[in-house]
Amino acid sequence: MDGNGRWAKERGLPRREGHRAGAESVREITHTCIDLGVEFLTLYAFSSENWNRPPAEVSALMNLLDRFLSEKSKDLDQQNIRLLAIGQLDRLPRKTRGLLDKLIDRTSHHSALTLVLALSYGGREEIVEAARSLAANAAAGTLAPEEIDTALFASRLQTAGIPDPDLLIRTSGEMRISNFLLWQISYAEIVIIKKFWPDFRRNDLTEAVQEYQRRHRRFGTL
Repeated sequence: MDGNGRWAKERGLPRREGHRAGAESVREITHTCIDLGVEFLTLYAFSSENWNRPPAEVSALMNLLDRFLSEKSKDLDQQNIRLLAIGQLDRLPRKTRGLLDKLIDRTSHHSALTLVLALSYGGREEIVEAARSLAANAAAGTLAPEEIDTALFASRLQTAGIPDPDLLIRTSGEMRISNFLLWQISYAEIVIIKKFWPDFRRNDLTEAVQEYQRRHRRFGTL
């Protein structure tokens, strides 16, 4: 979800206003996913690199996340949305982590859409953690190296139990992956949108899905 800061800059607004506007796009896109029959939506909300941003901006982002988790709980219930989170969640502020855990537990029985928030997340870090887990088992003698295959490796990722993405949408025209779900997007179709995230709304998602539907996914075959 890229472009919040640039969206605000173009309008002479503080960056935090771009993040607030981006939160409205989150609301509309989740509702649109339900209407389209999308079962899983993963939003890259805060990367592991984002901790290096100015402290005031990080604090504003955490406050915005706190407000989202507090105010959107009824909306998640009404829309039958299950919430999950991936990333280095132990790095989140205690208050934020508490709100997140509470809402994940509260929505665990919902089934219309699974909304996965990637928070303090990095794809390389996730892969390293999975490798360390398997290496520890091998060192302890409970796992032979030849037993490690793609399925076992995937089971040690934070997304275990979540299907790999079919479609990756990158807003603001950026032409890079930015450390997002590096293992999981191996065969995802990629759609680049020039709009900043706060301007990305229902019609844009619908058009991206239609573009996905026009493509022929060969998975390495003819």
